[in-house]
Amino acid sequence: MTVRNNLLIVFLMLAAMTVARADTQFDLNKEACEALKKADNELNQVYQQVLAKYKSDKVFIDRFVSAQRKWIEFKDAYVDSMYVPEYQDTYGSVLPMCQCYFIEKITEDRTKQLKVWIDGVDEGDVCTGSVSH
Repeated sequence: MTVRNNLLIVFLMLAAMTVARADTQFDLNKEACEALKKADNELNQVYQQVLAKYKSDKVFIDRFVSAQRKWIEFKDAYVDSMYVPEYQDTYGSVLPMCQCYFIEKITEDRTKQLKVWIDGVDEGDVCTGSVSH
C-alpha cells in the first residue's frame, strides 16, 4: 500500500466518524434545529436586504412587511397541521428533529421567494410586478 492509499483510508475513516457523530436522538435533534437556525438567519438577512433596497418605496415596504407577517402566520399554522400540538406525545423523541427539518425546508423556500427582489428577473420579463431590474 502506498502512502497515498493510507492517507485516503484515514481520510475516509475520519469522514465516517464525523457523520456518525450524531449518534443519539438528542444529537440529531440538535443538528436539525441548528440547520433551521442557519436557514432562519439567511431568511432574515435576505428580508433586511429587500427592506434596504426598496426603502424609498413606502407602499411596497408596507405590503412586503405585511406579507412576511402573514407568511409567518401561515408557516406556524402549516407546522401545526403537520405536527398537531394535541398529538405531540405520539410523535416521540424525533419530534424536534422532524419539526426543525420541516420548518427548515419551508424557510429555505421562502428565502428563495424573497431573493427575487434582490436578484431581479430575466430581462424581457414583462410580469415583474414590484421587482426592480
